[in-house]
Amino acid sequence: MLELTDRRFSELYLCFCGYAHCSPGHDMGPAVRPNYIIHYILSGKGVYQVGETTYYLEAGQGFLIEPEIQTYYRADEEEPWTYLWIGFGGKQAGTYLSGIGIDGRRPVFQCDKGEELKDTVLKMLKHNVCTQTDQFCIQSLLYRFFAILSEDSRVQLKMTQSEKNYYVERAVEYIQNNYFNKIQIQDIAAYVCINRSYLYTLFLEYLNVSPKEYLTNYRITRGTELLTTTRLSIKTIARSCGYEDALVFSKNFKAIQGMSPAAYRKEVGQRRRQKLSENSQWTI
Repeated sequence: MLELTDRRFSELYLCFCGYAHCSPGHDMGPAVRPNYIIHYILSGKGVYQVGETTYYLEAGQGFLIEPEIQTYYRADEEEPWTYLWIGFGGKQAGTYLSGIGIDGRRPVFQCDKGEELKDTVLKMLKHNVCTQTDQFCIQSLLYRFFAILSEDSRVQLKMTQSEKNYYVERAVEYIQNNYFNKIQIQDIAAYVCINRSYLYTLFLEYLNVSPKEYLTNYRITRGTELLTTTRLSIKTIARSCGYEDALVFSKNFKAIQGMSPAAYRKEVGQRRRQKLSENSQWTI
């Protein structure tokens, strides 16, 4: 594990980082921490609790710990996780996190670039002498870590400097930060200061979907994550995704995923049990 105390940067800076294979049942907390911490699971599985919500996570997923928020996490008894972590702070840390779709409302995420994240943290660990050169190298690796998460975001935009694309970026940011509220397309258009018709045209041009389709798809994507990582009721998940009526949520979910939320949760559970059974057959 690497810990840093001499900091030259203020907007975003690394506090510590590490990599570990946990023993069965190894846990941390309940506790609060002064910095942001991101854990990314390389193998195995475990449980993460924040507030009243419990997430059941496995390889390819990660979770965020926010400053001064009580959390608890524990490695699985049979398949304890191996994970890496970075602790960081800075004036813009929260803004940068929200920009890549990770914050207190969305504390868990999926990323398929585990090897790149691991390589980045291992390179950080090599800079264990806090010379000026080491600090600049660590800072560049910290931004690389964020860049990898940003590249693998479920919602991608081809960034340009055009004013049109700026409107789309702002609209997407508003959706990601407010999807759980009862927002309408008019609210999004008002936020970016253009009319609904022009917003519709821009979304088709840059994202090939209408603003309404994008909002629905984003809400359902968040719904699939909550269905697979928590045991919250479908009604609660519907409300967490911006639906006051669970039936409307179920209807939209089925239209996009091809099955009801309950069937989706059941199928994912069956696949996980089958995978666990297959893995156990190779255990000596």
